[in-house]
Amino acid sequence: MGLFHRHRAPLPQDGEFTEKDVAVESSICTGETLIGFRKKDSGRLQQAVVVHSEKDIVRFYRRHHLRRTVKRGGLV
Repeated sequence: MGLFHRHRAPLPQDGEFTEKDVAVESSICTGETLIGFRKKDSGRLQQAVVVHSEKDIVRFYRRHHLRRTVKRGGLV
């Protein structure tokens, strides 16, 4: 079943974003949590991914070749 367990290549880092640009947002209405890169000029999240658990956050950092230096309470 290689179709369902295919490993994805890490996304290329274009140099625009760093570890300091990673941000987590949670919706007040639905409680949905997103992690992505916050653009400095517009403040919007780019390349956002839905977070269901701590594993999703670890996967996000690994996929973008980033090192997670600060670990906060809760999900992040």
